Amino acid sequence: MTSLNARGSDAAPIFSSGAFQQLLAEIRERARSNEFDRQKHISQDIIERFRELGVYRALVPKRFGGEQRSPGEFCRMVEAISVADGSAGWVASFGMSPVYLSALPLDTIAQVYAESPDVVFAGGIFPPQPAQYVDGGLEVSGRWKFSSGCMGASLVGVGIAPKKGDESLGLPRMAVLPRHQARVEQSWDVVGLIGTGSHDLVVDKVVVPEDWTFVRGGPSNLDEPLFRYPSLSFATQVLSVVGLGVARAALDYLADMASGRTSVTGAPILAERPLAQAEFAKAEASLRAARAWFYEAIDEAWDSVLSGVPASVEQTNMLRLSSTHATRVAAEVARTAQMLSGMTGIYRDSPLARFVNDTQVVTQHAFMGDVTYQNAGAIFFGKSPLPGYL
Repeated sequence: MTSLNARGSDAAPIFSSGAFQQLLAEIRERARSNEFDRQKHISQDIIERFRELGVYRALVPKRFGGEQRSPGEFCRMVEAISVADGSAGWVASFGMSPVYLSALPLDTIAQVYAESPDVVFAGGIFPPQPAQYVDGGLEVSGRWKFSSGCMGASLVGVGIAPKKGDESLGLPRMAVLPRHQARVEQSWDVVGLIGTGSHDLVVDKVVVPEDWTFVRGGPSNLDEPLFRYPSLSFATQVLSVVGLGVARAALDYLADMASGRTSVTGAPILAERPLAQAEFAKAEASLRAARAWFYEAIDEAWDSVLSGVPASVEQTNMLRLSSTHATRVAAEVARTAQMLSGMTGIYRDSPLARFVNDTQVVTQHAFMGDVTYQNAGAIFFGKSPLPGYL
């Protein structure tokens, strides 16, 4: 892989340490034993070790005790974890929460990180639930789906629509509250990324102070370079890179088995079949090309930010388009690996089956939809994209 510290901090990459490599090896083995999928969440001891090793403080500003790493460094870290297990990478990706939380008032941000920069945040955004202004703030009640990583979170956010009486006030917001003030209803029953624990969050009449709410995607109250990087694009990238990691795992797994698998029909082993050799090479080329463009787009936008120039519309478009492209290529690569494996890849306990399902789920995320191509094409033609794309 490319140097993980390119255009980032002076510190060594987070996962270059022996302790992190050991954790990745353990995650891989525990994923193969079906631990995370069986319990439908990443085990708490893994979350705690992520905290200890810096996953959740990677993007926290240094003034709050964090490491203030770059978007490219963070994505490469998530990718490395995803090679070990896609669900673990997906949960780790929410270490990008400082980007969301930076829209809180500055005093509130300081309180968030007062005890530690290693805050584990999870959110359930949709649908925004009506929240009435009351004494002390907004009364929050409701249910929110797709709250990835909520089982291991210490802080959660939920989408609200502020109201006074029957009158709606302003844009939807996110209310931030301690995890113990919400209930997790374990509703996550899916075919891929099962270990993300993307269950429902339920809150019942909790009053959240107004200064613990923010407009998601609203202006940041922090001035470090990260908070001038296109935030919606970054939220997309930290998820799409999971697909790249899982697809890498699929090709590595197939390569390992290619020389040892004997066909029941008496055919040559996989590594000696010309068609398998060609198809594997095509998949390898596709994955490397998609990955190279993905990180090239990040580095170009980041260089602009560091030079004091906001990322351009064209650069932001490349961030979004390369992310969607990466997820589609990753899914195709994982499926190719499964196809080349023959019947081996159809069993429920086959890592290849898990890789395929995980990469397919990434493509289903709203950030990666076909509308990305429509919006990207509009910009290429000098037209305006739909609201919310940039």
